[in-house]
Amino acid sequence: MADDGDSKPKIDSFAALRYKDFRSYVGMRFCFTFAYQMQAVVIGFYIYQLTKSVFALGLVGLCEAIPAIGIALYGGYIADKSEKRKMLLFIFSGVILASAVMFTVTLKSMSAIIPTGWIVPIIYTMIFCNGIARAFYGPATFTVYAHSIPKEVYPNASTWSSSSWQIASIIGPATGGLIYGYAGKIIPGLTGITATFSVIILFLLISLVLVFMLRKYPPVFVPKESIWKSLSEGIHFVFHNKMMIGAMSLDLFSVFFGGAVALLPVFANEILKVGAEGLGIMRATSSLGAVLTMLAMARFSPMGKPWRNLLIAVTGFGLSIICFGLSRSFYLSLVFLFTEGAFDSISVIIRGTIMQLLTPDHMRGRVSAVNQMFIGSSNEIGAFESGTAARLLGTVPAVIFGGSMTMLIVGFTYLKTKKLIPLSLNQIQPPEVEVKSAV
Repeated sequence: MADDGDSKPKIDSFAALRYKDFRSYVGMRFCFTFAYQMQAVVIGFYIYQLTKSVFALGLVGLCEAIPAIGIALYGGYIADKSEKRKMLLFIFSGVILASAVMFTVTLKSMSAIIPTGWIVPIIYTMIFCNGIARAFYGPATFTVYAHSIPKEVYPNASTWSSSSWQIASIIGPATGGLIYGYAGKIIPGLTGITATFSVIILFLLISLVLVFMLRKYPPVFVPKESIWKSLSEGIHFVFHNKMMIGAMSLDLFSVFFGGAVALLPVFANEILKVGAEGLGIMRATSSLGAVLTMLAMARFSPMGKPWRNLLIAVTGFGLSIICFGLSRSFYLSLVFLFTEGAFDSISVIIRGTIMQLLTPDHMRGRVSAVNQMFIGSSNEIGAFESGTAARLLGTVPAVIFGGSMTMLIVGFTYLKTKKLIPLSLNQIQPPEVEVKSAV
């Protein structure tokens, strides 16, 4: 797993980056996330400009969440029995195709061919296709990540993997917002959406090239039993592990109710009045808080008392959401978005490390699929909840309600998991699970 000729590196702040495949994985994830985050911010703003509907924003998340959740378990089953690099090549090719379709329908020259009323449904359809790709992407990359490094550097790798995601999430939305807002002013006749999709497709192509640089990852087991029995084993494993199901549930419900990010186009347009450029800055600020915190965590690990720190982090996340909803100052709102991202990043590091440590190799695809159902689509489901709540309650009350519900969930989780609070990282051990169908 290490570079050819490399001796086993010492465990230090850069331990995970000393492995060639992990570097390729991080680069792939960075480019893909950069493009995906750009696409998310400009699609949300574009649809809101066309429809002026907060509910339409919520539907963006729902269109992606339905397939991502609906076939996640099947995606995990396929990931466990398939060669991962080949699987990722198919996934990335599909995402590039969907982005190319959205690029085409949003071209200014296509307005004479495609009726305006068709544009939003076509975009929703492509987002649905992306949801299908995500159902397979999560389990495949979970396994690549796990086998690109030795287990002793999992905590360090979790920090770098999450940091790459967060750095891309900083510059992705900011770049998307700036290109969307300024492209037409710099180059007459060029629309912001067209320029943005050009950059998105470029970075998706780079991520595809980086997939080619990965070595092949053959399956660690080939199931002999039926697909339903194989999937039920993964579900049974997760739901009988108190720490794993607790971490998944805490993230699912906190993000479900605290999904204020989906409403940022409304805040940018109508409440703070900062436009597409301000929207990009707002999206980037949350990720800036996350990545700076993650870089600090590479040196000062939060894994001393992981469960205690997880509860503290989610509490801070909920409080930040409430304060953001109450703010009417753009700069003060940026402060609360920064702290929201910082607290969220701590929970991401802790949860990611726990998941890797507790999952046996032969079940990584299926366990990741269950995780995908809980966490991977929680942002999209939360976006739908936020859009629906904003339609019923109003935008600001919906955000405050979501943050308050997150606080209640933390309190409930604390009461149910008090025994886990004193545990240190060394006390978290993977359970013994029989491998029924080894290669």
